[in-house]
Amino acid sequence: MASKIFFHPQPILPIQTNAGNTPQTASTSRTTNNDFGAMLSAAQDKVLFSAHAENRMRERGISLTETDLQKLDTAVSDLEKKGARESLVYMDGTAFVVSVRNRTVITAMDGSRPQENIITNIDSAAIL
Repeated sequence: MASKIFFHPQPILPIQTNAGNTPQTASTSRTTNNDFGAMLSAAQDKVLFSAHAENRMRERGISLTETDLQKLDTAVSDLEKKGARESLVYMDGTAFVVSVRNRTVITAMDGSRPQENIITNIDSAAIL
């Protein structure tokens, strides 16, 4: 067994930014950063669903349309502006318990389970 270090003979070449080999201008870089910033901001405004919430929704046959998701996003944004932390969002016969700080749905329930109609540890509610 050899105890030598071998280096690949291929030289490392700089990455070319475009076909004309002209460097990228600062304005192009800012546009790219603004596009990324807008995409990141939009992604952060979306409500996420915990694994528990996804399981409960699947078990209970709860599904949401894109319009429903937009309503939920808007409600969570409004709750956040009011300083809410853990909230109940009631929409079209379905209740969602949401961690407003994390923008995450913790659990979801529909009105078909009368024994599960007690909700604790919330500080606010939004009825849509």
